[in-house]
Amino acid sequence: MHSHVTPQPIGRGRTLVTTALNRDSAVPLYLQLADELRGKILSGEWQPEQRIPSENELNRLYSISRMTIRQVLAKLVDEGLVFRVHGKGTFVAQEKVPTRSPTYHGVRAQLEQQGYATRTEMLSSGEVPADARLARQLDVPVGTPLSMVERLRYAEDTPISLHKSFVPMPVAPGLLERDLTGRQLCQVLAGDYGLTMVYVHEALESTTPTQTELSALRVRRGSPLLLLEQRISDQSRRVFEYTRIKFRSDRVRLEFDYDLSQLGTATRARRLTFG
Repeated sequence: MHSHVTPQPIGRGRTLVTTALNRDSAVPLYLQLADELRGKILSGEWQPEQRIPSENELNRLYSISRMTIRQVLAKLVDEGLVFRVHGKGTFVAQEKVPTRSPTYHGVRAQLEQQGYATRTEMLSSGEVPADARLARQLDVPVGTPLSMVERLRYAEDTPISLHKSFVPMPVAPGLLERDLTGRQLCQVLAGDYGLTMVYVHEALESTTPTQTELSALRVRRGSPLLLLEQRISDQSRRVFEYTRIKFRSDRVRLEFDYDLSQLGTATRARRLTFG
């Protein structure tokens, strides 16, 4: 939530407790310093969104070259523990929420299982005609009326994902009249219309947020989002939902598990596409 939290500097009236580096150790100084700074973050001594000491301050505190310090900070950025803001400094990053693909378990249910308080905000909904792209995704004729639902998911009052879903109106009449904030869309489709998720095609890529998405998700301009596209079909392979989910990449980590002992068709079908 970088844009709505003012990063707090470390120091200024507070004493920074340091641990002297062991220059006689076989462990390189940059690894010792990385362990020292990492420990302050993981222990909670340095809180999310706090500015950590600058290169000059770390140079003075640890008597170590700025080149080495720069190497250490780059390592911590790569680990996702800190982030840089041009002209302001380096700050402790928020912890990422681990989630699996919604195919296995809905995003909301996963968050609640991890102890997060969640809520869903309806951004827009209505009937739209299928254009060429949506018709192709849903295997319907161009012009087919679709129910469009766009929701914003929160975890502990922090927006973490945007969900935009399209469902052909003929297969789920009256869908827009259902409670789509208190209930998950998959629950409504399965429970009220008998549309059970059996086959799912997913595509994952990075994308740049639009101005509207920047505001809704409270991210900085240029921050990448994770885009997960889903085409969902029933037992007869009829596609009944097409959804685009955009996750904040600074707050969410998607995790995948594979059982390679079962080399069935599902395993063989997984592939990466570049381009």
